[in-house]
Amino acid sequence: MATDPASEFVTTPEPTVPGERQRSARVGPALLFGLAVATGILGLGIYSAVRARSAADATLESTTADAAVSVVNVVSPTASASTQEIRLPGTTQAFTDAPLFARTSGYVKAWYFDIGAHVKQGQLLAEIESPEVDQQLEQARADLETAQANLRQAQITADRWQALLETDSVSKQETDQAVSALSAMKATVNSNVANVRRLEQLQAFEKIGAPFDGIITARNVDIGALINAGSNTSGRELFHMTAIHTLRVFVAVPEVYSRAARPGSTATLTLDEFPGRSFKGTLVRNANAIDLTSRTLLVEVDVDNPSGELLPGAYVFVHLKLPEQIASATVPANTLLFRAEGLQVGVVRDGRAQLVPVTIGRDYGTTVEIVAGLQPTDQVIVAPSDSLTSGTPVRIAAAPARARP
Repeated sequence: MATDPASEFVTTPEPTVPGERQRSARVGPALLFGLAVATGILGLGIYSAVRARSAADATLESTTADAAVSVVNVVSPTASASTQEIRLPGTTQAFTDAPLFARTSGYVKAWYFDIGAHVKQGQLLAEIESPEVDQQLEQARADLETAQANLRQAQITADRWQALLETDSVSKQETDQAVSALSAMKATVNSNVANVRRLEQLQAFEKIGAPFDGIITARNVDIGALINAGSNTSGRELFHMTAIHTLRVFVAVPEVYSRAARPGSTATLTLDEFPGRSFKGTLVRNANAIDLTSRTLLVEVDVDNPSGELLPGAYVFVHLKLPEQIASATVPANTLLFRAEGLQVGVVRDGRAQLVPVTIGRDYGTTVEIVAGLQPTDQVIVAPSDSLTSGTPVRIAAAPARARP
């Protein structure tokens, strides 16, 4: 029987143990499950890492956005009670102040009062010797007597010619000439009378009298000094007089307070040399025009000074009461921004900064008075940055504090 050669190569599998087959059957699913668990753990780690990265990015973005918003401190304007009165500097002046000059040239014969003397109107202060004026007066009086004699003669002649004319003893022409000569002599007499009066007045000016009740504040002459008449450069001021029974104080009131400068209103004056004392004055008039340079209103305040305690030229403070209609507020001085557009402050509105133009009244040093531009509810930025612009997002650092006046 022939044998198939191929059968020689047929391999018969070795018999297997039943337990080993069961173990191999369990290893396959376990391996797959392990791979699945490992894959899940790996995916979960990747997901966690991605999620953490996204959270970190979001946190960084939020932190960056928060850092971009400026944190500011704010303060609310405080109503200024001190605006019920303004305190302005001024200088006292004599109610009447006059230099005295000579109207007649000559030499000082005598003087009778020195500085600080109280004199009455018309009281003799000094005398001047003027021989030229005296001689001119004598000559003028003589000329007047001559003219008066000629007038009497012309009067007699005119009366005689008029009487002769009635009898036709003289002509009408001759009578008219006599009457005209009388009129000319009357004019000559009047001229000489006026010249005599002029020289008498010049002679009267040899006596220097006080033009009003007051005090001598300067004496610039002595006996024998040559005096030139007039107040020009060659003239010499003999005396200087002031009347201080009432003093004037001129005050420049800022335009914003011009409504307080009402004539007839009361003003109070204080001086450093009288601590704790005040003097009552009256606002008598104002210039009725704002000075274009200083933007102030010139006001005159008169104060009675019967005892002469107050001296002209003293530095005083004038206190004027303001009408109640003037409302103002105070804010710290470090809230102000000095820009080309003018004085401004930063105000927080709806989470953004807004630059608001303001008008200041008085400067108290650490605080300033704002008379226009702010509302009591505004939140004003303290110490704003120079680069602050309107619309910039800002965040308030703390609750607004009230500003101290």
